[in-house]
Amino acid sequence: MLQTKDFSKNNLKQKGLLCLALTAVATALNAQTAILDPGVHDPVAIREGKYEYVFSTGQGISVMRSEDMTHWKLLNPVFDNPPAWAVSKIKGYRGHTWAPDIIKHNGTYYLYYSVSSFGKNTSAIGVATAKTLDPDSPKAGWTDHGMVVSSDSTDLWNAIDPNVILDEKGKPWMVWGSWWDGIQLIRLDDNMLSVSKKYPKRYTLASRSRDAQGHYQGNKGAIEGPFLFHKNGYYYLFVSFDHCCQGLKSDYKVAVGRSKKITGPYLDSHGRDMLLGGGDIVLKGNERYPGVGHCSVYAQDGKDYIFFHGYDRKYEGDSKLLIREVKWDKNGWPVIEL
Repeated sequence: MLQTKDFSKNNLKQKGLLCLALTAVATALNAQTAILDPGVHDPVAIREGKYEYVFSTGQGISVMRSEDMTHWKLLNPVFDNPPAWAVSKIKGYRGHTWAPDIIKHNGTYYLYYSVSSFGKNTSAIGVATAKTLDPDSPKAGWTDHGMVVSSDSTDLWNAIDPNVILDEKGKPWMVWGSWWDGIQLIRLDDNMLSVSKKYPKRYTLASRSRDAQGHYQGNKGAIEGPFLFHKNGYYYLFVSFDHCCQGLKSDYKVAVGRSKKITGPYLDSHGRDMLLGGGDIVLKGNERYPGVGHCSVYAQDGKDYIFFHGYDRKYEGDSKLLIREVKWDKNGWPVIEL
């Protein structure tokens, strides 16, 4: 017998209620997967399409995305298996990868990442590329290109915490560094995958381990997590001072200086050179977040934002993602409210 559809009011009402119930279930499931206070360490961000993507320290490099920068969904990590070159080079490295940075250039995403052991400067920075960040795209997938720069116990600097920026002429530079003699800068090749052979000079931009005459005094000063941001003719160098990774005992904070030239010198608002320990504190802890830092800064939708992590008393000291708007005073210095 041919079955006919029942368009009676009761049947439509039942179907409507069923649709509402299914919608409620789907909403509840989405709510369960959407994270409001995601755990994160050393976050960097980039926009693709309708999503904001955040990459951070984690096994294989952690990734998450959001449509509103409030509700986040965890995605699969960048690497299923740790890069073989890094396992071979760095003793003890098994895939827990630190402090990435991401930039898009000429239609390609470049993801720089750190491999190291805590407290040592036997470290290296690698790079991988992708054509899209969307895991559902047929073009999805990362290609690792190996090491960009490395350090060992004979060096006065530590090859972790990379950040790559294009200067006013469109040339790529990489800044990095943690403790030891602080923050380093070098020109990259135009392919963004290696250090420039034509311009190999390395610059030290900021240190807390030098005396008043500029002489290195040993691995004494806590400075790391550099990020360069260009605005109104200045390069702003954001760094983290003091100690991360100790939960509620962390006293991390963010300092800044600026320079007309990417190679420095970087001075704070009092004219103090960051190479000699200068830097204005623009973001520090409060009662809820005793330590905040390792930031990245972006211009987006007509505003500037800073992404960073904070050790959250609400979550017993776990490190959480924080995003704040960056405003600027009349003299062009950043103002950030925690």
